[in-house]
Amino acid sequence: MDSFTPTEFLNVVNQTLDYAYSSVLITGEVASFKVNQGKWVFFDLKDEESSVSCFMALWDLRTPLEDGMKVVVRGTPKVTKWGKFSFTVSAVRPTGEGSLKKAYELLKKKLTEEGLFNPEKKRPISKDLTRIGVISSTGAAGYADFIKIMNARWGGIKISVAHTQVQGLDAPDQIIKALKYFNERGEVEAIAILRGGGSADDLSCFNDEKLVREIASSKIPVITGIGHEVDESLADLAADVRASTPSNVAEMLTRNRTEERAKIIKTMSRMEQVVLQKIERERERNYELVKNISKKMLSGVQALLENNREKIGECLEKIRVRFLETESQIEQKLKLLEVLNPEKVLSQGYAIIAGKISPGEIIEITTVGSEISAEVKEVKERK
Repeated sequence: MDSFTPTEFLNVVNQTLDYAYSSVLITGEVASFKVNQGKWVFFDLKDEESSVSCFMALWDLRTPLEDGMKVVVRGTPKVTKWGKFSFTVSAVRPTGEGSLKKAYELLKKKLTEEGLFNPEKKRPISKDLTRIGVISSTGAAGYADFIKIMNARWGGIKISVAHTQVQGLDAPDQIIKALKYFNERGEVEAIAILRGGGSADDLSCFNDEKLVREIASSKIPVITGIGHEVDESLADLAADVRASTPSNVAEMLTRNRTEERAKIIKTMSRMEQVVLQKIERERERNYELVKNISKKMLSGVQALLENNREKIGECLEKIRVRFLETESQIEQKLKLLEVLNPEKVLSQGYAIIAGKISPGEIIEITTVGSEISAEVKEVKERK
């Protein structure tokens, strides 16, 4: 049997660990937490019987940790050159009601003291938008509710969608990437981050420190619709506007077509009444002056007043006709949007493919009822 040097043996062990356990999730309780030299984080992850030594870069720690907190960590096992087993952590997330609440309160206190949530930093979002960016899981019910209400309330708004995960360890980085994309392109007037209801664990990704800072620093105003009305995340506090649900986001970003039509009709009616009342007041004010004028002159004045009244009526009728024409144009655009709706295309049996179309690459395929991950085996030029 061949023998190893200590270095060779450790290299073989680490290669074996890397092959067998390249990425592992471990759930446990934090103990002996400390930060060394302002750069490195050390802690033990334990249960009732065992303990695992963990190490990570401080930069990768995106949620506050304290001894006793229950967390889920992702990382890789390794044996150091001193022969000590260590688990190198790449991501960590609190789990369980008590730990989630503690991490939330610690990070909220830190960011509040920095002024990240100050009201004076908030920007209003207009209801006269023409282009908005949406960050959400396109297969989620919250996203479907948002699109349904947007189409029902108003038309003519271009929606650009960035499909991301909205829960789990990978969700914060995907949402951050989408925020950077919209800000770099500068093609939208507002960014909406959407996520329907879920447990505290499901929504915990929206308390990620890097994500919260990215929302607060966005050049484009951000509106969030995360969970239900009773749910509050740090992402909500960092956003310019917080809505209670994805559906509420759609209501806050658009005007209600039925209400706007009623307002216009009411305004037109009020204008007509004001004009007619002014004519009547002028007639009464001048009555004493024209009383002594001859019947011929009086008749001429009355004819002139009636003529002006008819002209005003004609103008109001033109306004009413123009309003009806505009309403018809809006209805036509809504019908066109319905024809171009991606969900309708999916319901006809087509699919949407996202990703790099090259052999060996993983692509995402979205159908009407499924999201499929597939590997590209071969690409041929279509003739």
